[in-house]
Amino acid sequence: MAIGNINDIQGIKLESDLVKNALMKVLVSPTDGWDGYVMRVVELEKDGYTPKHSHDWPHINYVIEGEGEILFDDKYIKVNAGAYAFVPNNTVHQYRNTSDKVFKFICIVPEIGHKI
Repeated sequence: MAIGNINDIQGIKLESDLVKNALMKVLVSPTDGWDGYVMRVVELEKDGYTPKHSHDWPHINYVIEGEGEILFDDKYIKVNAGAYAFVPNNTVHQYRNTSDKVFKFICIVPEIGHKI
């Protein structure tokens, strides 16, 4: 069993030419007994974004707070708190913050998809 509070987790700043103003916090992973999957929270500050990419596994997202856009193939879709998305494998996608406040979302991926 894993019980905690997101405010107690040290975030990992994501750094790359393809990422801007992004932080990741791992909430539950195989280390906690959830074999094969990782639940993490991504926080995008103002003007922040994740890489535009695709991969061989699907994943699930749920927006906790803020406003942003999710790219699916070639179309950006506006989302805000309460929105969710299922991203099929091999789909080009990206997340962007479109406000002055933090855009924060849960991202659940297979263990193979968790890279820092």
